[in-house]
Amino acid sequence: MKDLLKSNIYDCGEEIIIVGSCLKTMQPKAFEELEKFKLPIFDLCLEQTHINMAITKILGMIRAKKIKKIIFASVDRSPHCTQLHYIQDEIRKLGFDINFENYVADENRLVKISKETISLSKNLSLLSKKSKS
Repeated sequence: MKDLLKSNIYDCGEEIIIVGSCLKTMQPKAFEELEKFKLPIFDLCLEQTHINMAITKILGMIRAKKIKKIIFASVDRSPHCTQLHYIQDEIRKLGFDINFENYVADENRLVKISKETISLSKNLSLLSKKSKS
C-alpha cells in the first residue's frame, strides 16, 4: 500500500483502489478482500489531509495515466473517511469519464455503497425527511 499524496502521479494503472489509511488496521479482513482485486492500493487520511489536496492529486493521476476506474473504500461511520466517497462527484463535475465503486468496511466485511446513498449522505435535510416517514 502506498501513501497517495507521497506517490508519483505516474505510479498507477488504469484501475486503482484508494482507501482510508486506517482501514487496514481497523478492518483487516475487509482490507484482505480489497487485496483480492489485485490492483494498486493507495491510502489517504482525510483527517490529516484536506479533501481538496486529495482531489488535485487524483486529478493529476487521471490526466497522467488515463485512469478508467477508481475504487474507494473506507471504514464505516468515520466522519473523515466519509469524505473519501465525495471525491468522485468533483471528478465527474469536471467531465472525466471514470467508473467508480464504493465500499465501506463494517464488521470486517466490505459493503458496496451506491452513488445514490453517497449523494443522500451529503443532503442532511432530505435524509431527515426520509427518516421521519
